[in-house]
Amino acid sequence: MTDAQDTAADSTLRTTGGAPPDDSGSAAEAPIPLLEPREGIPPVVTDEDALARVIAAFAAGSGPVAVDAERASGYRYGQRAYLVQLRREGAGTALIDPVACPDLSGLGAALSGTEWVLHAATQDLPCLREIGMVPTRLFDTELAGRLAGFPRVGLGAMVEGVLGFVLEKGHSAVDWSTRPLPEPWLRYAALDVELLVDLRDALEKELDRQGKLEWARQEFDAIAAAPPAEPRKDPWRRTSGMHKVRRRRQLAVVRELWETRDRVAQRRDVSPGKVLSDAAIVEAALAVPATVHVLAGLNGFGHRVGRRQLEQWQAAVDRAKALPDAALPQPGQPVAGPPPPRAWADKDPVAAARLSAARAAVSALAEQLGMPQENLMTPDTVRRVCWEPPRVVDAESVSAALTGYGARPWQVEQVTPVLVAALTAPAPPAAPAPPEPEPEA
Repeated sequence: MTDAQDTAADSTLRTTGGAPPDDSGSAAEAPIPLLEPREGIPPVVTDEDALARVIAAFAAGSGPVAVDAERASGYRYGQRAYLVQLRREGAGTALIDPVACPDLSGLGAALSGTEWVLHAATQDLPCLREIGMVPTRLFDTELAGRLAGFPRVGLGAMVEGVLGFVLEKGHSAVDWSTRPLPEPWLRYAALDVELLVDLRDALEKELDRQGKLEWARQEFDAIAAAPPAEPRKDPWRRTSGMHKVRRRRQLAVVRELWETRDRVAQRRDVSPGKVLSDAAIVEAALAVPATVHVLAGLNGFGHRVGRRQLEQWQAAVDRAKALPDAALPQPGQPVAGPPPPRAWADKDPVAAARLSAARAAVSALAEQLGMPQENLMTPDTVRRVCWEPPRVVDAESVSAALTGYGARPWQVEQVTPVLVAALTAPAPPAAPAPPEPEPEA
């Protein structure tokens, strides 16, 4: 049994409230509301001179740097950053307006080699990369919480459970593209990085206590080294409600309306959902309206939609209607890798049995280690190994397969033994055929 398995098996070291164990055994104190940043709300950096001063201060600071970014999801097109928050020992807190200062590569360079502390890093890294901020080292407090087995890993829950402070979270979904930003929003933004390094330090100790610190470091390194995500293929297929759309001509209507909406949203810099809802797109696709008048009678195209907009949407429908059959989209996307698990029993019952055994084994190991199953090994990796296992199943071949799918060394070490056992287990006996009915006399 590894150190992590040993620790996770010791129930006296586990808590239910999302906090590290209290070695003293005393009752937890009531959490303290965190109302103001220690040095007050800093002025928002909106010009090159102020930015230069921040860069110098943070370059001269010490220790890890807490980093956060606020976007305007649901209000603006895309996922750009509208506020960047940082905090570092010796530099204090900085709030930077990336609209006024769109190139923060100088700040990124000044922090090169410094460990960045982010919460749910994969959410913020794309918008930070757009403005020139790319970490070489990081610590993700949300992922650390998952690996340590905390039941709630949101920033507010982690700060409360681990550090005993309550963060005010009322402004998380506001329109951060608003200018000027109201003072309560800026206070909220500054407080988001106020205790992030303290949280990092406490989680590092907890991961070390559980024997998982090296595992976490491997995960953080993988996030920092990951290239930008490839653009999605056929993003229109992710329209909510697509399961209702069956015919190829209707799929073409969805595609034309989605692409038209995307162009309009990008031009107006608003969220696509504010231009036309997914429900309206699906409604039009199912009806394939012949005229603007018919379109206006559908849900989502009512009296609030002007004549010019209706004509724009009807033109998209007409383009889909005019396409030759050969140009119509196919009902499904080509799937790379194994088929959906629900189809395995029909396509390959032996593979389905392997998958069932592997899932159960990985789930049991994840529970033993005190972490979510998907953090121990991604479900996609388990499916791929079970669908096309190595020709000779042994520890070496399974380890190589897992590594080839991007698993980290700690994951390979933990999961290989249980996968080998699952892949080599004898298949369950087939169910006996029902007896044939007796011939009637």
